[in-house]
Amino acid sequence: MSHPGLEGRPIYLDHNATTPVDPRVVEAALPYLSEHFGNPSSAHAYARAPRHALHSARERVGALIGARPEEVVFTGGGSEADAMAIRGAARAHRDRGSHVVTQVTEHPAVLETCAGLEVEGFRVTYLPVDRYGWVDPADLRRALAGHDTALVSIMAANAETGTLQPVAELAALAREHGALFHTDAAQAVGKIAVDVEELGVDLLTVVGHKMYAPKGVGALYLRAGTRLEPLVRGGGQEGGLRAGTENVALIVALGAAAEIARHELPDEAERLAELRDRLHRRLVELLPGRVRLNGDPGARLPGTLNVSITRVRGAELLAATPGIAASTGSACHEGEDRPSPVLTAMGLSAEHAMGALRLSLGRWTTDADVDRAADLVAASVRSADHGSASGPSILGPAAAR
Repeated sequence: MSHPGLEGRPIYLDHNATTPVDPRVVEAALPYLSEHFGNPSSAHAYARAPRHALHSARERVGALIGARPEEVVFTGGGSEADAMAIRGAARAHRDRGSHVVTQVTEHPAVLETCAGLEVEGFRVTYLPVDRYGWVDPADLRRALAGHDTALVSIMAANAETGTLQPVAELAALAREHGALFHTDAAQAVGKIAVDVEELGVDLLTVVGHKMYAPKGVGALYLRAGTRLEPLVRGGGQEGGLRAGTENVALIVALGAAAEIARHELPDEAERLAELRDRLHRRLVELLPGRVRLNGDPGARLPGTLNVSITRVRGAELLAATPGIAASTGSACHEGEDRPSPVLTAMGLSAEHAMGALRLSLGRWTTDADVDRAADLVAASVRSADHGSASGPSILGPAAAR
């Protein structure tokens, strides 16, 4: 199956920013934009199909992450789910303590929510990461010691490097100290196996547009019995945790995407890991001695390759390579002329961080795509090497020195 939105256009290698909506997902959602338009909270016949669709989507999302349907709360996206989890849980469980723990390479949705808690009087500890982007469990143990901690929030997978955190180990430490554990699994769900029971988490964020559903829909796993203070109060939808009439079409889309991922994930993860490694090998062959892998070489997402190319600025390199669509880091930071905070937190120099490319592969990426992408990137680097002496180039300032 091909994707009509990708045909005849640049090679799309920015799946960590957003994924194309799977045509099967579109097909599942369309009836809920037309004939099944009723309000699922109504009591008449028009409500039956939308209400059943919400329940089915809840079952499908739950099945993907090993949760019961009643533990799935639908949201308007990942940032809302993160805010609901962190602010809602910290406020509701302040009797446990006023200390919250997170780490420095989290998504802005987590970091900004934690900053907001500090204004409310919570103490927030920001754990460091090592050169691979890993949180050391020993650092979490030290942060928990001597504090009454309400919540720990550590992401499952980093959007820029693909590094996977040891969530199960970290969650167990939080549980030992009586703290709840939240993980932003936006980049993990649908790409690798995620099971809330195996991880031992209390809250987990799911994002639709990272797994071939539309933008504007997400979900929060909330372990049964975990109290949460709602962000939006009103009509009592979503178990009273998220007021507002549900966006049935987008929720159906998320459910369909979850069902597809559940069935296709094992084979797709293996295929993407092979493509990722093929792309990496090809870049190393074409640009010997100039390609540096960023992130954990083993424990990372199957479709994420983050590399720095020496003596090149990543943003200018991509601008000079219109045949591919990729990024230098998180889409939330694109356009900023400064090193990635994630990469600098990992200890990369400004030069290496500014030379980074994030190449994230997806469902419709092919062997030919990765080979062609590597050729295009290498050609742009060589062009810059040859042209730097005579005018503007994509070479970084260190090369000019």
